[in-house]
Amino acid sequence: MIKTIATTPYSDQKPGTSGLRKRVTHFQQTNYVENFIQALFDSLPDKDGETLVIGGDGRFFNDTVIQIAIRMAAANGFGKVIVGQGGVLSTPGASHIIRHYNASGGIVLSASHNPGGPDGDFGIKYNGTNGGPAAEKITDAVYARSKEITQYKTVDTPDIDLSTIGVETVAGMSVEIIDPVADYAALMETLFDFDAIAAMFASGFRMQFDAMHAVTGPYAKAIIEGRLGAPAGTVINAVPLPDFGGGHPDPNLVHAKDLYDLLMGADAPDFGAASDGDGDRNLIIGRNRFVTPSDSLALLAANAHLAPGYSRGIAGIARSMPTSAAADRVAEKLGIEMHETPTGWKFFGNLLDAGRVTICGEESAGTGSDHVREKDGVWAVLLWLNILAVRKQSVDEIVREHWATYGRNYYSRHDYEEVDAEAANRLMADLRAKLPELKANGLAGRQIVLADDFAYSDPVDGSQTNGQGIRIGFADGSRIVFRLSGTGTVGATLRVYIERYEPADGDHDRETQEALSDLIVLADEVAEIKARTGRDVPTVIT
Repeated sequence: MIKTIATTPYSDQKPGTSGLRKRVTHFQQTNYVENFIQALFDSLPDKDGETLVIGGDGRFFNDTVIQIAIRMAAANGFGKVIVGQGGVLSTPGASHIIRHYNASGGIVLSASHNPGGPDGDFGIKYNGTNGGPAAEKITDAVYARSKEITQYKTVDTPDIDLSTIGVETVAGMSVEIIDPVADYAALMETLFDFDAIAAMFASGFRMQFDAMHAVTGPYAKAIIEGRLGAPAGTVINAVPLPDFGGGHPDPNLVHAKDLYDLLMGADAPDFGAASDGDGDRNLIIGRNRFVTPSDSLALLAANAHLAPGYSRGIAGIARSMPTSAAADRVAEKLGIEMHETPTGWKFFGNLLDAGRVTICGEESAGTGSDHVREKDGVWAVLLWLNILAVRKQSVDEIVREHWATYGRNYYSRHDYEEVDAEAANRLMADLRAKLPELKANGLAGRQIVLADDFAYSDPVDGSQTNGQGIRIGFADGSRIVFRLSGTGTVGATLRVYIERYEPADGDHDRETQEALSDLIVLADEVAEIKARTGRDVPTVIT
């Protein structure tokens, strides 16, 4: 029987670039989860009898919210819910399941790369029928509804057993528990030459994949060790844990330092990789060669044709605005479309659906293709393995050949986390006001050819997105970008992106921070970062 429960609205349920993210304790407030899910269901035009996918990265509170969502889905008229066994689905895995089973959409429970546990973070995101993050018209509608909601619907049934594959019924609605890996692994086999990769492992190729006690553990074990025959132990930290084993599941050089140290050591394996909490990000390291996410995007695009799924070539490339311009040079050489979008994978969806681009990427360690509508960490690792198997070169050799062809974009991101939100907003507002003067007069003797607050006009549907970050571009191809992130849960995160282009015949062997040192000084001077934030150094440098 459907129950209607009275509730009062919350004012802070505005989804960011990746859904609604808060501390676990914030989500545990009375009816906080129920309000948001009901606001979502109220904002969906067609749900009666439809199929809804539900899954998450296994973090703390994941299992509780799945049970709430199942009961509310039954009360709100859905005909079927598909859930990953144990409540687990990677974000790209969920995207594929939505598309594969023609679901109307899906609820993805994750705070991505943010820490988990009772004192950690949690998140709820909705993906549409194309498998991609909900369009802004949906998230705006959800936020508007959340501010006026007075009741939610649920059914009074016991929790269902998520541990066993099979079909159950909740208040007349079918709930199917599926293997979270099987359909995704089958998709990967259609894209990559598994035989060639398996032969490479059989010949002695060594790899380490760090799943960071997050969602890709089961995926990597099943595919890399299972189907590709890599030795047992190739995948480490493979069991998803509610608190990610006490670690921070962000695959960068700070939180995956052990992997980096291993690959830089005397007896390093040939290849190292990691993925994050929900499986949509990746870290790529070769023996003695770290590959930046921006470079990885460019390299994958330049070599995608070596994998069977992309043998006909790619239609185009899209990158988020803060991502380096390395991919632009690949697109120019290939004679294909290149698109610069705001940060957030949802901005790639229209381009992918329209066939305008095939490969997309963000500097924040996310790359993917038109196989799903999310960035995909395991996919990126498998494409790298396919390229290595075909080219029969080391990661370092492939990277160096790429720079010798296209030039090198020295690139780094400086994050100032949990900055006072008011101070961060003032910094951005005052910097924005300086832009006309900067373009007219330059900065420290450097000619500025671009100074704006990035705005994006979607070439497919014509929608306009403004205020996406401040760009300062110099005549020599260098760039400084300032942006406030939408993925944090406390205060504000100021992100500063610094980029310097070195031509194909230039010096490609400088240490990155040293190569960018003059631009780092300029970034602080023009934005007054230290004075306004009280931070002498960034929280994280990647």
